[in-house]
Amino acid sequence: MSAIEVPVGRSTWSLTVRDTDRIALPMPQSTPIRDVRAAVVDALEHPIGFEAFRRALTPDDRIALVVDESLPRLAEMIAGILEYLAGVGIPPSAVTAISPPGATQNWMNDLPDTMADLQTEIHQPNDRKKLSYLAATKEGHRIYLNRTLVDADQSIVLTRRGYDSLLGYSGAIGAIYPALADADSVRNLVARLAPQVPPNGSWPLRAEATEVAWLLGSPFFIQVIEGSGDNIDGLIAGFAGQSSVGEARMDERWKRKVDRAADAVVVALAGDPERHDFAALARAAIAGARAVKEGGSVIILSDADAELGAAVDALRQSDEPPEAVKLLFRQKPVDAMPAVQWAWAAGRAKLYLASEMRPSTIEEMFATPLTGPKDVQRLLDAPGSVLIVPDGQKCWITVS
Repeated sequence: MSAIEVPVGRSTWSLTVRDTDRIALPMPQSTPIRDVRAAVVDALEHPIGFEAFRRALTPDDRIALVVDESLPRLAEMIAGILEYLAGVGIPPSAVTAISPPGATQNWMNDLPDTMADLQTEIHQPNDRKKLSYLAATKEGHRIYLNRTLVDADQSIVLTRRGYDSLLGYSGAIGAIYPALADADSVRNLVARLAPQVPPNGSWPLRAEATEVAWLLGSPFFIQVIEGSGDNIDGLIAGFAGQSSVGEARMDERWKRKVDRAADAVVVALAGDPERHDFAALARAAIAGARAVKEGGSVIILSDADAELGAAVDALRQSDEPPEAVKLLFRQKPVDAMPAVQWAWAAGRAKLYLASEMRPSTIEEMFATPLTGPKDVQRLLDAPGSVLIVPDGQKCWITVS
């Protein structure tokens, strides 16, 4: 038997797995960035494929700063950006931080007092007064985006890189479109979700999102590669052409391959549970579902009490996962993607969830609630192979 210490939230769970049953999952060693604020300043001064970013700025510029609220140490990174902009004569009052719908912007409380003049906005996809027509794509799709973003002289996009069921990779261009588009555009994309790898290897929205970024002008991207827990392993700064660099770094850190599918996959979410929303739980579920035998068990370990959006109601109103997917495709809620991922995972495997959510709610989401390590250990004691995935919501696992 092997004793395994598994980080769950900010605690550690001790589990044991038979040596003959454990499937190895080698993870690379990494060195997290200690001074994130200084690292952001350095990335802006030394972007990939371009001279110092200040060369693209003037003191009169109005800046739109697109913010990914799921990032760890977010206030430190924003402070680094504002520090850099102040160095070229752009004060915090000329910068508007735009967060996606449903954001809390609690990170504002952790900014230095000298940056209190930063303007903030939460994107409202249903408010036409807060949207602006950008242009029509080659396919004739009229693009409406956040008005502050369209009107800005320069935009900076600060996002984590991850894996996505529309674009293949989340963050970067995806933080602009569809994240800051109008509600109708987002709803119309629901039917194009692809939780599994598309047969031709191309994701349904990638070309359109790239075109929208080009139509917007020259947004500048800071791509964040997360490490374990709440650590940050890398920052890549540059224009849209450098998006592939972030994707390669993401794959190097988080794309893993195992030699066979497991009977049970344990997917743990480490770090601050406040960052583990339902989308993170869904990413964990689908990561496990890709690596498990059909009909096997995906066991998700979390300390989160995730808020559930409108799309989860489709899960709770349905008797079976395929029925939930059909309902989501028919209703087209703007937050459909994680619910589709969760339903796809539930249709492939038996889902178990340890969290702070109500057991009755978990059961309505096609999952069995777990109360702690003892419940998990009972599942692992059953015959069958086991794969344990730390920080599973960040991983893309393939079976060779």
